[in-house]
Amino acid sequence: MAKTDYPFNANATKDGYGAVDIVVNFYTPQVIAERRVPTDENFRDQVRMADDHRRGLTPEQYIEKMDRAGIERSLLIAARCGDRRMSTSTEIPYSYIYETCQQYPHRYSGVAGINPLLGIAGLKELDHAVKDYGFVAAHLYPHWFGQAPDAAIYYPYYARCAELGIPIMMQVGHCLIYRSDNRLATVAKPITLDRIAIDFPELTIVGIHLGYPWTEEMISVATKHKNVYMAGDAYAPKHWGQSAVHFANTFGQDKFMFGTDWWVIDPERAVKDVDELEFRAHSKRKIMRDNAMRVFSLPG
Repeated sequence: MAKTDYPFNANATKDGYGAVDIVVNFYTPQVIAERRVPTDENFRDQVRMADDHRRGLTPEQYIEKMDRAGIERSLLIAARCGDRRMSTSTEIPYSYIYETCQQYPHRYSGVAGINPLLGIAGLKELDHAVKDYGFVAAHLYPHWFGQAPDAAIYYPYYARCAELGIPIMMQVGHCLIYRSDNRLATVAKPITLDRIAIDFPELTIVGIHLGYPWTEEMISVATKHKNVYMAGDAYAPKHWGQSAVHFANTFGQDKFMFGTDWWVIDPERAVKDVDELEFRAHSKRKIMRDNAMRVFSLPG
């Protein structure tokens, strides 16, 4: 299949530009069949996933959804969820994301999930993902490893991200019950990013999932540190809350980015919600596209 397949037409969008979704899970029929999805049906019921989405979407089907939403590029996460030795843990191989990005480099970019339990081997894998596969960022789910983001176990990875010149995004805020046989405790509050930002001023940090229910705390950390950003993913934009919307529309317009956390939020719904929030035109473009293009050094 040619790399020019599924070209994006910005002229067909409402605003004349393509959005960037910075948080997208790789949720395909293949990874579902291989049991690489870290959630069960109870979770999918909780987030009200549509029946026709539960079987997953191929990369091509998802691009069609992106086109309908007006999204030009999605950052695909090779998520790492817990200790590889545990039957309740899962991960998406970096190679799966790489192959998809190679096929559609104009629509997808890769994000490398990290597993701090791998030590030096994990650092080498991160090097490979960035240097050989062209991944644009790292990703961390602290709750899957039971330690807060400012724990020492993560620090070698923060240092390596800074050396590689890539951002790291991580879930801050509470976590849900992703599967009934492995209940995870919430370990990541947004304020934990404060210490990391101080210790690694060269590292770009993105707090994802709004920091909910501590959204104002996330806003305060993003305001304090020039190297800290936040993303409005995992919650439909109509539920972002007044504080987040005001931040993104005014004094935080350069620090906020759009995301969905697909499969949790449907991108078509998310973009429609943003349209209804009545952002100022220049603020909307920043949060939907320009900030992500700058922070992740994306082509285009």
